[in-house]
Amino acid sequence: MGAKLRVYKRRIRSVTATKKITKAMEMIAASRVVKAQRQVAASTPYASELTRAVTAVATGSNTQHPLTTEAEQPSRAALLLITSDRGLAGGYSSNVLKAGEQLTERLKAEGKEVDAYIVGRKGVSYYSFRERKVVESWTGFTDSPTYADAKTIAAPLIEAVQRDTAEGGVDELHIVFTEFISMMTQTALDDRLLPLSLDKAAESDESAQAGEILPLFDFEPSAEDVLDALLPRYVESRIYNALLQAAASKHAATRRAMKSATDNAEDLIKSLSRLANAARQAEITQEISEIVGGASALADATAGSD
Repeated sequence: MGAKLRVYKRRIRSVTATKKITKAMEMIAASRVVKAQRQVAASTPYASELTRAVTAVATGSNTQHPLTTEAEQPSRAALLLITSDRGLAGGYSSNVLKAGEQLTERLKAEGKEVDAYIVGRKGVSYYSFRERKVVESWTGFTDSPTYADAKTIAAPLIEAVQRDTAEGGVDELHIVFTEFISMMTQTALDDRLLPLSLDKAAESDESAQAGEILPLFDFEPSAEDVLDALLPRYVESRIYNALLQAAASKHAATRRAMKSATDNAEDLIKSLSRLANAARQAEITQEISEIVGGASALADATAGSD
């Protein structure tokens, strides 16, 4: 076997092995994204209804509360950035990081300091490489997050919102994650969780769209106590829904990236196979030419001796 043919056959074996891996990863991602889609569909109504409940309480009272009260001169904001623990997902993590950079620049342009809270090894590595301060980070669960993970993340964020800025607290809480729209479309976006924008929340409320006016309420024991009870539930549910959206988006991006890698591997195998066949044909032609030349030389030598 010629040197070229050996090289081509070795590369074909290598690409074939890679194709098996990418195909397996594609199938795994496809199975996981279905489960993640169901979890997103199940959690979104709860998060939406809880936001409506908070809006009703806030608009039905005059209580000053960190959940709904805008600071006169906000000076510090918390940024929760949700990335992935793993790669091989195309531009998934880079899109989230880019959206986080844009939000950070916008907040700084408004004169606010930004405290970073990071979910996922990709985000932690990004900030660590650039030697940026991270208040807290969480890793190891981005592929399959649970509500307990959301509570763990929400606890220090709620505490920061409730503290005074002079003591290291924040005036605003922003979140950057990837919204799952469909298997082919996932969009990195940023959203402000606190203080809750009542006008924005009302726009998504069906009763507000119908022109209804939310009634005033009597609260027991008080509106402030009700908001205190709803604050952690609201933040936890929104973070949990964002984690699920991000997980579904990551699996969809992985499936798409692995399918593209598998298709590229198939094209490369076909190209290498053609080159290997051409090399083999060249070897056969050369061998035939050598045999014919040898036979002709032998015949000429025999004729000369006669």
